[in-house]
Amino acid sequence: MKYRTPTKAIVTDAGCASRYLPLTKTVPKGMLPIGAKPIMQLVIEECAAAGIKEIILVATHEGKATYEDYFENAAVKIKKQLHSQGKDDRYAPVRQVLDLPKITIIEQDPALPYGNGSPIASARKFIQDDEAFVVLYSDDIVFGSSDVRTLIDAYAEHPEAKAIIIAQEMPREVLHKYGIIKLADPERMTLDNIVEKPKPEDAPSRLTSYGRYLLTPEVFDYLKPANTGLDNELWTVDAITEMAKHGEVLVEKTKGEWMTTGDPKNYFLAHLKYVLDHEDYADEVRKFITEN
Repeated sequence: MKYRTPTKAIVTDAGCASRYLPLTKTVPKGMLPIGAKPIMQLVIEECAAAGIKEIILVATHEGKATYEDYFENAAVKIKKQLHSQGKDDRYAPVRQVLDLPKITIIEQDPALPYGNGSPIASARKFIQDDEAFVVLYSDDIVFGSSDVRTLIDAYAEHPEAKAIIIAQEMPREVLHKYGIIKLADPERMTLDNIVEKPKPEDAPSRLTSYGRYLLTPEVFDYLKPANTGLDNELWTVDAITEMAKHGEVLVEKTKGEWMTTGDPKNYFLAHLKYVLDHEDYADEVRKFITEN
């Protein structure tokens, strides 16, 4: 079956984010700042730049109200105060948030098992049976390109694909931290399976899978509570691997640079890169680093 080109994206919250406690008992990890924007906004802006029209943001029960306030609250009182002070330009970033594509914020289904596949399964009713869609994890940031655009362009060329996933080559010494791709056909870049956190000497490649996927509704056949895997969790990569047994799942290399914010160290490095690349005080930061 040929599915319609994606116009929707499922963006998943980062769960309980235990490595960031106590902060994340109050603030969702996707709301941690990168420059003056939260991680979640950067992820959604990537979707917008690729032409996505609707975002389904899947949040935890605790985080849902925070996302609703951020993406829906026009902050009228602040706007009036800025106007009275002659600082209307400072409201522009709020307007940029309100002008993002349609964002529907839902709570992850508490009946589903723990695992990164459960937020996707929670959004099933928002995906029609004849449309492909993209999925983004909110703890992955891509610099210099839009993986969503890469996925959509690849699907236009290969509409027969069951799914398309993005990968980045990583140094061998860090492969034990990630899901590593084994290719069925290196020339066609088709997926065999994804090996979770292998020893470097056992890794089938240096291609690391992360949270940027184009999926078809067939994935929901496998994202079911009975299909838990490692640590009794519901894994997206397990569902994608099952799809690869019944048709082609293609692997596309990112045209940008992927950085994870999944732990405090890598979050800091991603934040630093963003500041050095985008902020007008970047030179002062470079000077501070050099002198200290």
